[in-house]
Formats: sequence, C-alpha cells, structure tokens
Amino acid sequence: MTFYEDDSVVPELIMSMEGDKIDGGDNSEGDYVNLRDENGAGERCNLCGFYWGFGWSVFWYWVKLALLFTFIGLLAAACVMWVGPFLMDKEIIPIMNWETRTFSTPVLAILLFASVALFPTLLLPSSPSMWVAGMTFGYGIGFLLIITAAAVGVSLPYLIGSLFLHKIQGWLEKYPKRAAILRAAGEGNWFHQFRAVTLIRISPFPYILYNYCAVATNVKYGPYLLGSLVGMVPEIFVSIYT
Repeated sequence: MTFYEDDSVVPELIMSMEGDKIDGGDNSEGDYVNLRDENGAGERCNLCGFYWGFGWSVFWYWVKLALLFTFIGLLAAACVMWVGPFLMDKEIIPIMNWETRTFSTPVLAILLFASVALFPTLLLPSSPSMWVAGMTFGYGIGFLLIITAAAVGVSLPYLIGSLFLHKIQGWLEKYPKRAAILRAAGEGNWFHQFRAVTLIRISPFPYILYNYCAVATNVKYGPYLLGSLVGMVPEIFVSIYT
C-alpha cells in the first residue's frame, strides 16, 4: 500500500515476522523481523551507479592530467635535445662567429652595448650578445660591459612604461592573481622594494615584461634599478661562462 503525504509518495514498508509458531512452522533459527522496502533495491542500484560514475570521472581526470604533463615533458625534451642545438648550430653560432670576424674590438663593444641596452626594450632576448661579450672580452671587461648596458636596458622600459601608466594599470586589473606578485614589489619601504625586485629578477618570471609593468606597481626607480642589477648578476655570469 502506498501513502500520500503533502503531495509526496511515501513507499510502502513491508514487515514480515517468522518464528517457531508463525505460519504453523518450526523455525530453529529463532524469531526475527525482516524489514523490506520495495524500492530499496532500486535506490541502492542508483547510489552504486552514482559512486561508480564519480570514481571513473576522477580516474579519467588524473589520467588526462598525467598524459598532458607527459606530452609537455616530451615536447620540452625534444626542444632541448634537437631543436635547440639545431638553432644554435645553424643560426646563432654562425652569426656570433660572423660578428667576431667582421668587426674590430672597439666596434664590437659598441654593438654589444647597444644590443644589450636596446633588445629588452624591443622585447628581444639579449643572451646571444652576452655570449659574444664573454667570448671576446672575458669575465672582467665582459661583465662591466654587460652590467652597464643592462642598467640602460632596464631603465628605458621603466621610463617608457610611465608614459602608458594607465593602460598598464588597466591590464594588471584584468589579471589580479598574476599581478599580485608584481604589486607586492611596490609595497613597503626602500629596502623591501629592493629585495622584492631582486627576487623577481632571480625567479623565472619574464623580466622583459616586468620592465614595463614595474612602474605601474609604484616601485621607486632607485630600488628598481639596483634590485634589477643585483638580480641579473647570476644570469650574466652564466652567460659569460657559456
């Protein structure tokens, strides 16, 4: 029998009792009560199906994630093993050798200074120029040449970024999570800003983009310049050694 309460169906609960004298039989197992819901089996099946489907969805999510990271790792390994050496052998090294053979030492120093100073402003990498400086001038003069040019290279985007301050601030507002670490560099006193800029330079964050975004984070020019130069020292020595 089915009962209706507040326009909702209440399933019938059938109770069966069996014992020694029930139905005239002799039951040696003793008295017990058997509770059975007619819809219980269907509900248990639906619940099992839900957990089964949920478990498989989680499993396939982790499988897809593992395959994605595996593909990215294989792609990076292929670039390091084949694409990178190919570009070095066919493009970069011939250009570097041409520069060292064609230009005299003073002219080459001027070209290297200009490239290290201007390439970051044009969003171009300056590592090949640092390599040539290390090959030509060694650690001492090469380091002084690169660090002086780098001071100009990080100052020009800072000054250019001040001309487009409102546009850069609008871009940072569109990506608040990504800009949080940049905004943190503009907080605190002079030493805090210097330390934050140094850590950003050492970190894998694209320093070319930070050159333009720094002015929008209220970082003063003094700690920005000094922190940038200190943070670039490891990269410069690695480039010269390479």
